Amino acid sequence: MLLYSLCCTAPTREARVREYKIVENDTLSYTLKLALDEKGQPQYFFRNIFTPVCYTNECKPVYINFYWDLLGNYERYDLPEGKVLTKVDHDEFKEEDYQKLQDILAQPGSIFADLKMEDLITKGTDKLTDSVDAKAGATLKTIKNQVIDGAVYTCYTLWHIAYGKAVPEMQKIIETYSSDALLHRFLESKNHHYQYWAMAKVLDARGAVKKPFEKDIETIIAGKNGFIAKYALQHVGNDFFKTEQRQNWLWDTYQKTGYAMQIAILKKLHTNKIPISKPLASSLKTSLPQANEEQTLLIQKILQKQ
Repeated sequence: MLLYSLCCTAPTREARVREYKIVENDTLSYTLKLALDEKGQPQYFFRNIFTPVCYTNECKPVYINFYWDLLGNYERYDLPEGKVLTKVDHDEFKEEDYQKLQDILAQPGSIFADLKMEDLITKGTDKLTDSVDAKAGATLKTIKNQVIDGAVYTCYTLWHIAYGKAVPEMQKIIETYSSDALLHRFLESKNHHYQYWAMAKVLDARGAVKKPFEKDIETIIAGKNGFIAKYALQHVGNDFFKTEQRQNWLWDTYQKTGYAMQIAILKKLHTNKIPISKPLASSLKTSLPQANEEQTLLIQKILQKQ
């Protein structure tokens, strides 16, 4: 199990950096950094990485900076000034190699998760082997599309750092910053990881929404991200929609949203047997002439149960 401790706080002109010493085992430790804004609010995690990438007969140093969001989701990388990445024959990465590396690192479900380093390379070479096909259940063509020729070990090593044991430690660290202000910020974010994390904290097991966050949940349900809007709609409890004011808002949202969300709203009213107000019943009736077959059936069922 990893341990972390506050190492220091280093103020800068525009922001501050808080450093955490991450101890993986008796011989391996490193510094994870949390960037803070001028008000001391957390912004993102980053790490200045030095790691040896060892091929069959040599090791080469790799210098690279990784950046994660506040929940440990990998976002991007860059290189320290004057540093480059190279392949086994010492050829420097080309522009397309750097882009491909970003694409590789951006895949949390990479095949690297199920492979050991020795599965990727034939001893003494940097060529992929048939053993990969047997062990990973994938074709050689698929594997080759997920690595950079001549830099297979580099891709593998860096991917495992991006999704490694430090990720749950970032999640532990951000818990120490949890506050109403952070929850509001996460709920308002365009980062769906933040929104799901915050919703888990502001909704109880029955779907009751903590009072300070009701407007945030309304904004999510009425938002443009259909997946998270539907998730929020389905997970809030019936009491959230019991007032006439909230039902007026829901109808206004219904009229502005897309078809899939309209069906989700009607199903919410029907399957949860939410008592509807007279204004909402009237609006549902008025909408029937313009409704299609699926909408009509749901609206009729809602009205019949009132």
